[in-house]
Amino acid sequence: MERAARGFVTRHADGPTVTTPLRIAEVIAVGSELLGSHRVDTNSLFIAERLSGIGIDLRAKAVVGDEQGRIADLCRQAMSRADLVVLTGGLGPTDDDLTREAVAQVLQLPLVEDAAISAAIERRFARRGLQMPAINRRQANVLEGATVLDNLHGTAPGQVVERGGKVIVLLPGPPRELQPMLHALCDGMLGARAGKERTFRATLFITGRSESHVEEAVQPIYSAWRVSDPPLETTILATPGQIELHLSLKSADPSAAGTMLNDARDRLASVLGADVFSTDGRFMEQIVGDLLRTRHLTLAAAESCTGGLLLSRLTDVPGSSSYVRGGAVLYSNEMKTSVAGVPGALIAAHGAVSEPVAIAMAEGIRERTGADVAVGITGIAGPGGGTPQKPVGTVAVAVVAPGGSVRVRTFSFPGGRAQVKFHATQGAMDMVRRALQGL
Repeated sequence: MERAARGFVTRHADGPTVTTPLRIAEVIAVGSELLGSHRVDTNSLFIAERLSGIGIDLRAKAVVGDEQGRIADLCRQAMSRADLVVLTGGLGPTDDDLTREAVAQVLQLPLVEDAAISAAIERRFARRGLQMPAINRRQANVLEGATVLDNLHGTAPGQVVERGGKVIVLLPGPPRELQPMLHALCDGMLGARAGKERTFRATLFITGRSESHVEEAVQPIYSAWRVSDPPLETTILATPGQIELHLSLKSADPSAAGTMLNDARDRLASVLGADVFSTDGRFMEQIVGDLLRTRHLTLAAAESCTGGLLLSRLTDVPGSSSYVRGGAVLYSNEMKTSVAGVPGALIAAHGAVSEPVAIAMAEGIRERTGADVAVGITGIAGPGGGTPQKPVGTVAVAVVAPGGSVRVRTFSFPGGRAQVKFHATQGAMDMVRRALQGL
Protein backbone atom coordinates (compact mmCIF):
# COMPACT_ATOMS: atom_id res chain seq x y z
CA MET A 1 0.00 0.00 0.00
CA GLU A 2 1.40 3.37 -1.03
CA ARG A 3 1.45 6.12 1.58
CA ALA A 4 1.73 9.61 0.19
CA ALA A 5 2.81 12.70 2.10
CA ARG A 6 0.57 14.60 4.54
CA GLY A 7 -1.36 11.60 5.76
CA PHE A 8 -2.75 10.37 2.44
CA VAL A 9 -3.21 6.78 1.39
CA THR A 10 -3.51 6.89 -2.39
CA ARG A 11 -5.30 4.41 -4.64
CA HIS A 12 -5.46 5.25 -8.34
CA ALA A 13 -8.61 4.54 -10.34
CA ASP A 14 -8.21 3.08 -13.80
CA GLY A 15 -8.40 5.44 -16.79
CA PRO A 16 -7.03 8.92 -17.55
CA THR A 17 -6.96 11.62 -14.87
CA VAL A 18 -8.93 14.77 -15.62
CA THR A 19 -7.25 17.91 -14.28
CA THR A 20 -9.89 20.59 -14.80
CA PRO A 21 -9.10 23.59 -12.55
CA LEU A 22 -11.28 23.82 -9.46
CA ARG A 23 -13.03 27.18 -9.10
CA ILE A 24 -16.43 26.68 -7.44
CA ALA A 25 -17.28 24.61 -4.38
CA GLU A 26 -20.40 23.58 -2.48
CA VAL A 27 -20.63 22.09 1.00
CA ILE A 28 -23.18 19.62 2.30
CA ALA A 29 -23.27 19.24 6.08
CA VAL A 30 -24.84 15.91 7.01
CA GLY A 31 -26.53 15.27 10.35
CA SER A 32 -30.08 15.49 11.66
CA GLU A 33 -28.73 17.15 14.81
CA LEU A 34 -27.66 20.15 12.71
CA LEU A 35 -31.30 20.80 11.82
CA GLY A 36 -32.21 21.45 15.45
CA SER A 37 -31.43 24.37 17.72
CA HIS A 38 -28.65 22.80 19.80
CA ARG A 39 -25.95 22.12 17.20
CA VAL A 40 -24.63 24.59 14.65
CA ASP A 41 -22.67 23.84 11.48
CA THR A 42 -19.37 25.64 12.05
CA ASN A 43 -17.38 23.48 9.65
CA SER A 44 -18.67 25.38 6.62
CA LEU A 45 -17.10 28.60 7.88
CA PHE A 46 -13.72 26.92 8.23
CA ILE A 47 -14.04 25.23 4.84
CA ALA A 48 -15.01 28.49 3.13
CA GLU A 49 -12.02 30.32 4.60
CA ARG A 50 -9.55 27.57 3.77
CA LEU A 51 -10.79 27.09 0.20
CA SER A 52 -10.85 30.83 -0.39
CA GLY A 53 -7.17 30.94 0.45
CA ILE A 54 -6.40 28.71 -2.54
CA GLY A 55 -8.75 30.52 -4.91
CA ILE A 56 -11.81 28.25 -4.70
CA ASP A 57 -15.09 30.05 -4.00
CA LEU A 58 -17.74 28.47 -1.79
CA ARG A 59 -20.97 29.39 -3.60
CA ALA A 60 -23.54 27.37 -1.63
CA LYS A 61 -23.95 25.18 1.42
CA ALA A 62 -26.73 22.92 2.62
CA VAL A 63 -27.62 21.08 5.81
CA VAL A 64 -29.39 17.75 5.46
CA GLY A 65 -30.62 15.10 7.88
CA ASP A 66 -29.52 11.48 8.01
CA GLU A 67 -31.56 10.30 5.01
CA GLN A 68 -29.68 8.61 2.19
CA GLY A 69 -32.05 9.74 -0.54
CA ARG A 70 -31.91 13.40 0.46
CA ILE A 71 -28.13 13.32 0.81
CA ALA A 72 -27.87 11.77 -2.65
CA ASP A 73 -30.23 14.38 -4.16
CA LEU A 74 -28.20 17.26 -2.75
CA CYS A 75 -24.96 15.68 -3.91
CA ARG A 76 -26.28 15.37 -7.49
CA GLN A 77 -27.45 18.99 -7.47
CA ALA A 78 -24.12 20.23 -6.12
CA MET A 79 -22.17 18.25 -8.71
CA SER A 80 -24.23 19.84 -11.48
CA ARG A 81 -23.15 23.33 -10.37
CA ALA A 82 -19.76 23.04 -8.68
CA ASP A 83 -16.29 21.71 -9.45
CA LEU A 84 -15.74 20.61 -5.85
CA VAL A 85 -18.32 19.10 -3.49
CA VAL A 86 -17.40 18.67 0.18
CA LEU A 87 -19.61 16.54 2.42
CA THR A 88 -19.06 16.66 6.17
CA GLY A 89 -20.40 14.22 8.74
CA GLY A 90 -22.25 10.95 8.38
CA LEU A 91 -19.07 8.83 8.35
CA GLY A 92 -19.55 7.19 11.74
CA PRO A 93 -20.26 3.52 12.46
CA THR A 94 -24.02 3.63 13.14
CA ASP A 95 -26.98 2.93 10.87
CA ASP A 96 -27.77 6.64 10.47
CA ASP A 97 -24.27 7.43 9.11
CA LEU A 98 -25.13 7.28 5.43
CA THR A 99 -22.81 9.67 3.60
CA ARG A 100 -20.67 6.90 2.11
CA GLU A 101 -23.72 5.03 0.86
CA ALA A 102 -25.32 8.17 -0.60
CA VAL A 103 -22.22 9.16 -2.55
CA ALA A 104 -21.77 5.57 -3.75
CA GLN A 105 -25.37 5.69 -5.00
CA VAL A 106 -24.77 8.94 -6.90
CA LEU A 107 -21.47 7.84 -8.47
CA GLN A 108 -22.62 4.24 -8.97
CA LEU A 109 -19.50 2.96 -7.29
CA PRO A 110 -19.22 -0.03 -4.98
CA LEU A 111 -18.07 0.31 -1.39
CA VAL A 112 -15.14 -1.96 -0.61
CA GLU A 113 -13.87 -2.75 2.88
CA ASP A 114 -10.25 -1.68 3.33
CA ALA A 115 -8.49 -4.17 5.56
CA ALA A 116 -5.79 -1.64 6.51
CA ILE A 117 -8.41 0.78 7.83
CA SER A 118 -10.18 -1.96 9.79
CA ALA A 119 -6.88 -2.94 11.36
CA ALA A 120 -6.06 0.67 12.25
CA ILE A 121 -9.44 1.15 13.93
CA GLU A 122 -8.98 -2.11 15.82
CA ARG A 123 -5.56 -0.98 17.06
CA ARG A 124 -7.04 2.34 18.17
CA PHE A 125 -9.54 0.54 20.38
CA ALA A 126 -6.87 -1.84 21.63
CA ARG A 127 -4.70 1.05 22.84
CA ARG A 128 -7.57 1.95 25.15
CA GLY A 129 -7.92 -1.63 26.34
CA LEU A 130 -11.13 -2.15 24.35
CA GLN A 131 -12.30 -4.56 21.68
CA MET A 132 -13.51 -2.93 18.49
CA PRO A 133 -17.31 -3.22 18.08
CA ALA A 134 -18.26 -4.98 14.87
CA ILE A 135 -20.20 -1.96 13.66
CA ASN A 136 -16.98 0.02 13.33
CA ARG A 137 -16.07 -2.08 10.29
CA ARG A 138 -18.50 0.13 8.34
CA GLN A 139 -16.01 2.96 8.67
CA ALA A 140 -13.54 0.95 6.59
CA ASN A 141 -15.88 0.95 3.58
CA VAL A 142 -14.22 2.95 0.80
CA LEU A 143 -15.55 4.11 -2.54
CA GLU A 144 -13.78 2.12 -5.23
CA GLY A 145 -10.86 4.13 -6.62
CA ALA A 146 -10.99 6.76 -3.89
CA THR A 147 -8.09 8.39 -2.10
CA VAL A 148 -8.34 7.72 1.63
CA LEU A 149 -7.41 10.45 4.11
CA ASP A 150 -5.93 9.18 7.35
CA ASN A 151 -7.74 10.33 10.50
CA LEU A 152 -5.18 10.87 13.26
CA HIS A 153 -7.82 12.00 15.76
CA GLY A 154 -10.69 9.57 15.23
CA THR A 155 -11.87 6.38 13.57
CA ALA A 156 -13.61 7.76 10.46
CA PRO A 157 -11.21 8.23 7.52
CA GLY A 158 -11.93 10.83 4.88
CA GLN A 159 -12.20 10.06 1.19
CA VAL A 160 -11.64 11.87 -2.10
CA VAL A 161 -13.00 10.66 -5.42
CA GLU A 162 -12.93 12.24 -8.88
CA ARG A 163 -15.56 11.86 -11.56
CA GLY A 164 -15.63 13.68 -14.89
CA GLY A 165 -13.41 16.49 -13.68
CA LYS A 166 -15.44 16.93 -10.49
CA VAL A 167 -13.91 16.29 -7.07
CA ILE A 168 -16.04 14.90 -4.21
CA VAL A 169 -14.58 15.01 -0.72
CA LEU A 170 -16.01 13.17 2.30
CA LEU A 171 -14.83 14.48 5.67
CA PRO A 172 -15.78 13.53 9.24
CA GLY A 173 -17.95 15.96 11.20
CA PRO A 174 -15.89 16.68 14.33
CA PRO A 175 -13.76 19.80 13.62
CA ARG A 176 -10.74 18.26 15.36
CA GLU A 177 -10.80 15.48 12.77
CA LEU A 178 -11.93 17.50 9.74
CA GLN A 179 -9.53 20.41 9.93
CA PRO A 180 -6.19 18.55 9.62
CA MET A 181 -7.58 16.64 6.63
CA LEU A 182 -8.69 19.81 4.86
CA HIS A 183 -5.39 21.53 5.58
CA ALA A 184 -3.58 18.60 3.98
CA LEU A 185 -5.88 18.63 0.96
CA CYS A 186 -5.51 22.37 0.41
CA ASP A 187 -1.74 22.15 0.74
CA GLY A 188 -1.73 19.19 -1.63
CA MET A 189 -4.14 18.00 -4.29
CA LEU A 190 -6.78 20.75 -4.04
CA GLY A 191 -4.16 23.48 -4.03
CA ALA A 192 -2.55 22.02 -7.14
CA ARG A 193 -5.90 21.69 -8.91
CA ALA A 194 -7.01 25.22 -7.99
CA GLY A 195 -4.62 26.76 -10.51
CA LYS A 196 -2.34 29.73 -10.06
CA GLU A 197 -4.95 32.29 -9.06
CA ARG A 198 -5.51 32.96 -5.39
CA THR A 199 -8.04 35.08 -3.54
CA PHE A 200 -6.65 38.14 -1.77
CA ARG A 201 -8.64 40.13 0.79
CA ALA A 202 -8.67 43.37 2.73
CA THR A 203 -11.09 44.66 5.36
CA LEU A 204 -12.24 47.89 6.90
CA PHE A 205 -14.16 48.03 10.19
CA ILE A 206 -16.31 51.11 10.73
CA THR A 207 -18.27 52.36 13.73
CA GLY A 208 -20.46 55.37 14.31
CA ARG A 209 -22.31 54.98 11.00
CA SER A 210 -25.24 52.86 9.90
CA GLU A 211 -24.96 50.36 7.05
CA SER A 212 -26.96 52.63 4.73
CA HIS A 213 -24.77 55.65 5.54
CA VAL A 214 -21.63 53.66 4.79
CA GLU A 215 -23.15 52.37 1.55
CA GLU A 216 -24.14 55.88 0.53
CA ALA A 217 -20.57 57.10 0.99
CA VAL A 218 -18.68 54.26 -0.69
CA GLN A 219 -20.99 52.80 -3.36
CA PRO A 220 -20.05 55.41 -6.01
CA ILE A 221 -16.44 54.37 -5.55
CA TYR A 222 -16.60 50.59 -5.41
CA SER A 223 -19.24 50.18 -8.14
CA ALA A 224 -16.58 50.93 -10.77
CA TRP A 225 -14.25 48.26 -9.39
CA ARG A 226 -16.54 45.42 -10.44
CA VAL A 227 -15.51 45.90 -14.09
CA SER A 228 -11.83 46.50 -13.41
CA ASP A 229 -9.18 44.01 -14.48
CA PRO A 230 -9.12 41.97 -12.35
CA PRO A 231 -12.57 42.66 -10.85
CA LEU A 232 -12.50 43.82 -7.24
CA GLU A 233 -15.52 42.69 -5.22
CA THR A 234 -16.77 44.77 -2.29
CA THR A 235 -19.16 43.38 0.32
CA ILE A 236 -20.77 45.45 3.05
CA LEU A 237 -21.81 43.64 6.21
CA ALA A 238 -23.60 44.92 9.30
CA THR A 239 -22.47 43.19 12.49
CA PRO A 240 -23.09 44.12 16.16
CA GLY A 241 -21.39 47.43 16.90
CA GLN A 242 -19.71 47.86 13.53
CA ILE A 243 -20.03 47.86 9.76
CA GLU A 244 -17.56 45.77 7.79
CA LEU A 245 -16.31 46.35 4.26
CA HIS A 246 -14.68 43.27 2.73
CA LEU A 247 -12.62 43.67 -0.43
CA SER A 248 -11.51 40.66 -2.46
CA LEU A 249 -9.97 39.89 -5.82
CA LYS A 250 -8.45 36.93 -7.61
CA SER A 251 -5.00 37.18 -9.10
CA ALA A 252 -1.98 35.08 -9.93
CA ASP A 253 0.27 38.01 -8.99
CA PRO A 254 0.42 38.52 -5.19
CA SER A 255 2.34 41.78 -5.49
CA ALA A 256 -0.08 43.37 -7.93
CA ALA A 257 -3.05 42.14 -5.93
CA GLY A 258 -1.64 43.59 -2.72
CA THR A 259 -1.05 46.96 -4.34
CA MET A 260 -4.55 47.07 -5.80
CA LEU A 261 -6.20 46.10 -2.50
CA ASN A 262 -4.16 48.57 -0.46
CA ASP A 263 -5.01 51.40 -2.84
CA ALA A 264 -8.70 50.52 -2.74
CA ARG A 265 -8.73 50.22 1.04
CA ASP A 266 -6.96 53.56 1.46
CA ARG A 267 -9.41 55.27 -0.87
CA LEU A 268 -12.42 54.00 1.07
CA ALA A 269 -10.78 54.89 4.38
CA SER A 270 -10.16 58.45 3.20
CA VAL A 271 -13.87 58.85 2.46
CA LEU A 272 -15.05 57.35 5.76
CA GLY A 273 -12.45 59.17 7.84
CA ALA A 274 -12.15 58.65 11.59
CA ASP A 275 -15.12 56.27 11.63
CA VAL A 276 -12.76 53.58 10.26
CA PHE A 277 -11.16 52.05 13.32
CA SER A 278 -9.44 49.01 11.79
CA THR A 279 -7.94 48.18 8.40
CA ASP A 280 -6.08 45.03 9.38
CA GLY A 281 -8.77 42.78 10.86
CA ARG A 282 -8.26 43.76 14.50
CA PHE A 283 -11.42 44.22 16.53
CA MET A 284 -12.18 47.21 18.72
CA GLU A 285 -10.87 45.67 21.94
CA GLN A 286 -7.58 44.91 20.21
CA ILE A 287 -7.31 48.40 18.75
CA VAL A 288 -7.97 50.05 22.12
CA GLY A 289 -5.63 47.66 23.89
CA ASP A 290 -2.81 48.39 21.48
CA LEU A 291 -3.34 52.14 21.88
CA LEU A 292 -3.13 51.84 25.67
CA ARG A 293 -0.09 49.56 25.55
CA THR A 294 1.94 51.65 23.11
CA ARG A 295 1.22 54.80 25.11
CA HIS A 296 1.99 53.06 28.42
CA LEU A 297 -1.46 53.95 29.80
CA THR A 298 -3.84 52.05 32.07
CA LEU A 299 -7.63 51.92 32.09
CA ALA A 300 -10.34 51.37 34.68
CA ALA A 301 -14.12 51.23 34.29
CA ALA A 302 -17.23 51.71 36.39
CA GLU A 303 -20.05 49.82 34.69
CA SER A 304 -23.72 49.75 35.47
CA CYS A 305 -25.96 48.49 32.64
CA THR A 306 -23.12 46.59 30.92
CA GLY A 307 -22.42 44.49 34.03
CA GLY A 308 -18.68 44.18 33.46
CA LEU A 309 -18.87 43.39 29.74
CA LEU A 310 -16.51 46.24 28.83
CA LEU A 311 -13.69 44.92 31.02
CA SER A 312 -14.51 41.37 29.96
CA ARG A 313 -14.02 42.25 26.29
CA LEU A 314 -10.82 44.16 26.98
CA THR A 315 -9.38 41.30 29.05
CA ASP A 316 -10.21 38.74 26.36
CA VAL A 317 -7.10 40.09 24.61
CA PRO A 318 -3.86 38.34 25.67
CA GLY A 319 -1.50 40.69 27.51
CA SER A 320 -4.29 42.99 28.68
CA SER A 321 -2.99 42.84 32.26
CA SER A 322 -0.40 45.43 31.21
CA TYR A 323 -3.05 48.10 30.64
CA VAL A 324 -6.31 47.07 32.36
CA ARG A 325 -6.13 48.38 35.90
CA GLY A 326 -9.48 47.16 37.18
CA GLY A 327 -12.95 48.41 37.85
CA ALA A 328 -16.34 47.75 39.38
CA VAL A 329 -19.89 46.80 38.47
CA LEU A 330 -22.00 49.49 40.12
CA TYR A 331 -25.54 48.35 39.46
CA SER A 332 -27.36 49.98 42.35
CA ASN A 333 -27.37 53.66 43.22
CA GLU A 334 -25.97 52.82 46.65
CA MET A 335 -22.94 51.13 45.05
CA LYS A 336 -22.41 54.08 42.74
CA THR A 337 -22.18 56.26 45.83
CA SER A 338 -20.24 54.00 48.18
CA VAL A 339 -17.70 52.62 45.68
CA ALA A 340 -17.26 55.42 43.12
CA GLY A 341 -18.23 58.34 45.30
CA VAL A 342 -21.10 59.52 43.11
CA PRO A 343 -23.04 62.06 45.22
CA GLY A 344 -26.55 60.93 46.04
CA ALA A 345 -27.77 64.44 45.33
CA LEU A 346 -26.38 64.19 41.79
CA ILE A 347 -28.32 60.99 41.17
CA ALA A 348 -31.47 62.54 42.64
CA ALA A 349 -31.15 65.64 40.49
CA HIS A 350 -30.31 64.02 37.13
CA GLY A 351 -31.24 60.35 37.48
CA ALA A 352 -28.91 57.36 37.52
CA VAL A 353 -28.92 57.27 33.71
CA SER A 354 -27.46 60.66 32.92
CA GLU A 355 -24.29 62.26 31.68
CA PRO A 356 -23.41 63.90 35.05
CA VAL A 357 -23.63 60.51 36.78
CA ALA A 358 -21.57 58.79 34.04
CA ILE A 359 -18.87 61.46 34.48
CA ALA A 360 -18.91 61.07 38.27
CA MET A 361 -18.60 57.27 37.92
CA ALA A 362 -15.60 57.61 35.61
CA GLU A 363 -13.89 60.21 37.79
CA GLY A 364 -14.58 58.20 40.94
CA ILE A 365 -13.16 54.92 39.60
CA ARG A 366 -10.14 56.76 38.18
CA GLU A 367 -9.40 58.32 41.56
CA ARG A 368 -9.74 54.98 43.37
CA THR A 369 -7.69 52.89 40.93
CA GLY A 370 -5.08 55.38 39.79
CA ALA A 371 -5.77 54.55 36.13
CA ASP A 372 -4.79 56.97 33.39
CA VAL A 373 -8.06 56.48 31.49
CA ALA A 374 -11.44 55.82 33.09
CA VAL A 375 -14.85 54.94 31.69
CA GLY A 376 -18.26 55.33 33.26
CA ILE A 377 -21.30 53.58 31.73
CA THR A 378 -24.89 53.85 32.95
CA GLY A 379 -28.02 53.05 31.00
CA ILE A 380 -31.25 51.12 30.50
CA ALA A 381 -30.66 47.75 28.87
CA GLY A 382 -34.29 46.63 29.12
CA PRO A 383 -36.63 45.07 28.52
CA GLY A 384 -38.18 47.13 31.34
CA GLY A 385 -37.17 50.33 33.06
CA GLY A 386 -37.59 52.73 30.16
CA THR A 387 -39.58 55.96 30.20
CA PRO A 388 -40.74 58.33 27.43
CA GLN A 389 -37.83 60.62 28.31
CA LYS A 390 -35.31 57.78 28.66
CA PRO A 391 -36.45 54.75 26.65
CA VAL A 392 -34.82 51.34 26.69
CA GLY A 393 -31.46 51.62 24.91
CA THR A 394 -30.55 54.97 26.46
CA VAL A 395 -26.94 54.78 27.65
CA ALA A 396 -24.69 57.55 28.97
CA VAL A 397 -20.94 57.00 28.57
CA ALA A 398 -18.17 59.16 29.97
CA VAL A 399 -14.43 58.87 29.30
CA VAL A 400 -11.84 60.65 31.39
CA ALA A 401 -8.64 60.84 29.37
CA PRO A 402 -5.06 61.49 30.56
CA GLY A 403 -4.83 64.98 31.97
CA GLY A 404 -8.42 64.88 33.20
CA SER A 405 -10.20 65.92 30.00
CA VAL A 406 -13.71 64.51 29.84
CA ARG A 407 -15.78 63.25 26.92
CA VAL A 408 -19.40 62.30 27.52
CA ARG A 409 -22.19 61.18 25.22
CA THR A 410 -25.72 59.80 25.49
CA PHE A 411 -26.51 57.02 23.03
CA SER A 412 -29.80 55.50 21.92
CA PHE A 413 -29.12 51.88 21.01
CA PRO A 414 -31.50 49.46 19.26
CA GLY A 415 -32.20 45.83 20.06
CA GLY A 416 -32.78 43.70 23.11
CA ARG A 417 -30.85 43.55 26.36
CA ALA A 418 -27.80 41.71 25.01
CA GLN A 419 -27.57 44.00 21.99
CA VAL A 420 -27.80 47.16 24.08
CA LYS A 421 -25.05 45.94 26.39
CA PHE A 422 -22.75 45.07 23.49
CA HIS A 423 -23.41 48.33 21.65
CA ALA A 424 -22.70 50.26 24.86
CA THR A 425 -19.28 48.65 25.28
CA GLN A 426 -18.48 49.22 21.60
CA GLY A 427 -19.46 52.87 21.89
CA ALA A 428 -17.41 53.27 25.08
CA MET A 429 -14.31 51.75 23.53
CA ASP A 430 -14.72 53.90 20.44
CA MET A 431 -14.82 56.98 22.67
CA VAL A 432 -11.57 55.82 24.31
CA ARG A 433 -10.04 55.22 20.87
CA ARG A 434 -10.97 58.67 19.64
CA ALA A 435 -9.71 60.31 22.84
CA LEU A 436 -6.34 58.57 22.61
CA GLN A 437 -5.98 59.34 18.91
CA GLY A 438 -7.00 62.95 19.38
CA LEU A 439 -9.99 62.62 17.09
